[in-house]
Amino acid sequence: MSDKAVKFLEGEKVYLRPYEPEDLDLLYRSLYSAEGRRLTGTQQIFTRQTTADFIEKIGGDNSRVDMVICARQGNQPVGEVVLNDIDFINRSANIRIGIFYEKDYSQGYGSEALILLLTHAFGGLNLHRVGLGVFAFNDRARHVYEKLGFKQEGILRDSLYYDFQYHDQILMSILADEFRARHRPA
Repeated sequence: MSDKAVKFLEGEKVYLRPYEPEDLDLLYRSLYSAEGRRLTGTQQIFTRQTTADFIEKIGGDNSRVDMVICARQGNQPVGEVVLNDIDFINRSANIRIGIFYEKDYSQGYGSEALILLLTHAFGGLNLHRVGLGVFAFNDRARHVYEKLGFKQEGILRDSLYYDFQYHDQILMSILADEFRARHRPA
């Protein structure tokens, strides 16, 4: 990726850009990261073709914003952050994030990417509420969400069956005024 990459949203460590057809191999490989699959509860099997079709489809879908997270140093893709199920009538959406490979975990990329996309959600798209679900065993993610201001709303008990065990999913959300109180734009 060159220094002339499209940069939709920029932070200190990362910038966010849209998916391009050239990202097929990157996304396809990341879908088979064992730890990434566990943390997200992914059990679906993907083919290169379904992954290519997905990348093509998301570009024209107004109910979602899919962004590749790129480290500013080296312009390397490190993950994705997605605002989906956007409901412009009720001014709400869901957010999800995934860092592609374990070597990039705990580098601050995810926190900054979430702040960038939430700033867009509340400031650019005029949303009021953004929610998410996180599995109870994902302590690192729960810590990040709480640090950013997400509040727990409830628990979906035994909602995921993975590796011969049931796991709870914790539902969390943040409202626009809560986000602005913690993350005032410069």
